[in-house]
Amino acid sequence: MAELPDMVRGLMQPQAYPEPTKRVRLEQTQMSFVFLTDDFAYKVKKPVNLGYLDYSTIEKRLFFCNRELELNRRLCENPYLEVVNITQQQKAFSINGDGETVDYAVKMRRLPTNLFMDNLLEDEGVSEEMIIRLAQKIAAFHGQAATSSEINAFGSIENINRNNDENFSQTEDYIGRTISSRQYRQIMDYNRSFIRENSSLFEKRIQGGKIRDCHGDLHTAHICFENGICIYDCIEFNDRFRYGDTASEVAFLAMDLDHHGRADLSHSFIEKYIDSSGDKELKKLLTFYKCYRAYVRGKVACFKLDDPYITAEERDKTLQDAIDYFNLAYAYVKLPKTLFITAGLVGSGKSSIAQSLASRLGLTYISSDITRKQLAGIWIKERRLEKINTGIYSPEFSRKTYDTMFSRAKTILEEGGSAIIDASFIKASEREKAKELAERSDARFYILECKLEEGLTRQRLLQRQQQDSISDGRWEIYQVQKGIFEEISDSPLLNRVIIDNYNPVNDNVRQVIDTIYEGADYDSTE
Repeated sequence: MAELPDMVRGLMQPQAYPEPTKRVRLEQTQMSFVFLTDDFAYKVKKPVNLGYLDYSTIEKRLFFCNRELELNRRLCENPYLEVVNITQQQKAFSINGDGETVDYAVKMRRLPTNLFMDNLLEDEGVSEEMIIRLAQKIAAFHGQAATSSEINAFGSIENINRNNDENFSQTEDYIGRTISSRQYRQIMDYNRSFIRENSSLFEKRIQGGKIRDCHGDLHTAHICFENGICIYDCIEFNDRFRYGDTASEVAFLAMDLDHHGRADLSHSFIEKYIDSSGDKELKKLLTFYKCYRAYVRGKVACFKLDDPYITAEERDKTLQDAIDYFNLAYAYVKLPKTLFITAGLVGSGKSSIAQSLASRLGLTYISSDITRKQLAGIWIKERRLEKINTGIYSPEFSRKTYDTMFSRAKTILEEGGSAIIDASFIKASEREKAKELAERSDARFYILECKLEEGLTRQRLLQRQQQDSISDGRWEIYQVQKGIFEEISDSPLLNRVIIDNYNPVNDNVRQVIDTIYEGADYDSTE
């Protein structure tokens, strides 16, 4: 990690700000430093020229600060306050202070992080009613967004090809690091083929007025459910990335919901958007644009890897983000309709593998722990340390839980999606029901059998009791389950992947992905 610039270190001091603040926290993107005080956020553009973005001079940074303020007030008016001066007097830096103006920042009122959509998704806090309101807001925004002959040009085949070709040329150097050569080649072939075979559809979108001045970066981390819905941080630095087909913008958010393991909400959002906008035609473009958007997110993560100012920990996370998004883009192209189930004793790592796989393959994640507590009408992280086979863990309630999960999975498969059911599946009869459900839905079926050495399992279960966990699993439950678990058949007709969760989660996910693509359509990125 390179040493931070003097100005950045100066703005990390509480006395640099006009309002009292106890602390200042720095967050970074590839293009910005963001300083978070107790009540406000100050976004400073890095003096970089990345080709598609040019903040290299103070005049350009001022221009784009004002542009950011103007554009974001379309969907998030109140939090965007003003553009402020960053001043320097001797060696001290401050906001709107004495001395020479050395740069500029966009000042925002901080939004409550617990109401950000990505955080709400973590706690099952996004309701159908919220999805409806969000779809209606975005449809209304698209209906009023600017369009013109200049904007329409960005919906042309030439520009769509340009955007896709740019993706592939800019990620070529990352082959073998974040994306495999086979993934790269087959995604590229799919995109080029789709564009070539659907030229009349793209032209029809232009004629139908579907090319608009959109948000450009519509994903769950940029949506806050405060005082209605605030959608912030649109793209201001390059009109080309904001002008485009409204179907591409819808696909962006749908892709991000898939990435969070909520393909069910993704489907619901699309349907509600179509109801509000009347744009039924966009369904023909969704897979193409979801693949495109996932690839862009992977590309942006690749670029961030080259940022000299991020920490080693952040670099590791960014590397995994890039791999995950490229896996998701590939799944849109190659993954057939599939039902996965986990199987194994409590503490064997089923949820970790299921959640990771869901985010990389765009699966709907269906959890027995979450489903059980939702049926009981309790908060998903409320501890219910009841005696075995009583209360919400009674045979009757467990039957209701499995039936509900099967019903939900059936709906997802009937809609053409894929799902993973995260549960113990101790009984062979339950596993057989899942297999039959997949067969009736003409879907592929896999059992992910999770194993973990007993001593390590006990250690993890003891640690879990000290943590904020959805699972109520504990050592005494493990001991009971061990005695009643019905072994899984080695039938060649059964797609079974045995997972040793002593290994890192990423290694186990790679093992599953290698298996489902059967080595013919995928080669792992080392």
